[in-house]
Amino acid sequence: MAATPETNALLEPTPELSKALHEKVVDAQSSASLISRLHGKNKELQTQSVNTYQQFWKDSSNNNEESRTNMYKTLTNTYYNLATDFYEYGWGESFHFARKSVGETLRESIRRHEHLLFSSARIAPGMKVLDVGCGVGGPARECVRYTGAHVTGLNNNDYQIQRARIYADKYKQQKFSEFIKGDFMHMPFEDASFDAAYAIEATCHAPVLKGVYSEMYRVLKPGAYVAIYEWCLTDKFDENNDLHKKLALDIEHGDGIAKLFSTRVALQAAKDAGFEIEIASDLAHETEVGNEIPWYADLDVGLVNFNGIQGFARSQVGRIFTTNAVKLLEKVGIAPAGTVQVQEVLSTAADGLVSGAKKEIFTPMYLIVGRKPLN
Repeated sequence: MAATPETNALLEPTPELSKALHEKVVDAQSSASLISRLHGKNKELQTQSVNTYQQFWKDSSNNNEESRTNMYKTLTNTYYNLATDFYEYGWGESFHFARKSVGETLRESIRRHEHLLFSSARIAPGMKVLDVGCGVGGPARECVRYTGAHVTGLNNNDYQIQRARIYADKYKQQKFSEFIKGDFMHMPFEDASFDAAYAIEATCHAPVLKGVYSEMYRVLKPGAYVAIYEWCLTDKFDENNDLHKKLALDIEHGDGIAKLFSTRVALQAAKDAGFEIEIASDLAHETEVGNEIPWYADLDVGLVNFNGIQGFARSQVGRIFTTNAVKLLEKVGIAPAGTVQVQEVLSTAADGLVSGAKKEIFTPMYLIVGRKPLN
């Protein structure tokens, strides 16, 4: 066995580390329980991964925006090595938000939100489509079902790529999708390879938005469309307001983001990348019929919610129950040391997102639709 890294050393999330960390939980049991997944982790590597992630936010020379930006791959990959199982447990296979209509379930609203993006990108049957930052492939699978296109998911996290492939096998989509390991700042694709592209709450992990948007531009064919849901700070965010700055930092810490950018920066980045912009709209703050319930409602469900396991997990009582259960699992050695810290990080995210939304300083769905010119 390799020597255990020093506590204050950053543990790089290499493919070899991912295999060692998750090997016992990457199998055909795509719906395995959270407890079984936590129990199957390599405990030493899980604990070291928690220590690595927290160094970007706690008392450490890496606790600064410059380090987080320069080491965005380490930051984000480590975060998803730790958080993915909790995401699937508490939210499902599509790691994003959606506005809801009265009477609409969370899953129904997520599908509708995805369909709007697919339509905005002009995706049609037979197209070759790129999903930038595909997570475990939930939106990609829905794109295949809804549009009849072939979807290539790009993701730099080995564990999520493995999960996405397991789901593709489960849903018999092997012929209609593929999932590629790669950095979206340096995509492993030829120029003009795709007929359309989309990104759902993923490019917020980029150190510079123009970089990832430029790569999307490069791999699209002339005349092709891109549609993006971007996490952004709104015009109501005040750099001189301490509470605003704290909420932004809580969102960054809780979601593995080096730096949140404003809607103005995002729009300018898309223009600078070369796209002809057709839509730029903050869907979180529109009040159109059919979107009466805000996107954060399922994070702000109140004291208790008995609408399924995931609904209960998101309630105040459910979060307390999960935290205490994880503490017990950690104490008896079923869950690795540091797992409670991961749960606390995710709670920080939820609280920051809800508070930021209510103050209208943050949006997870700034919609940018652009077209690559024909010439």
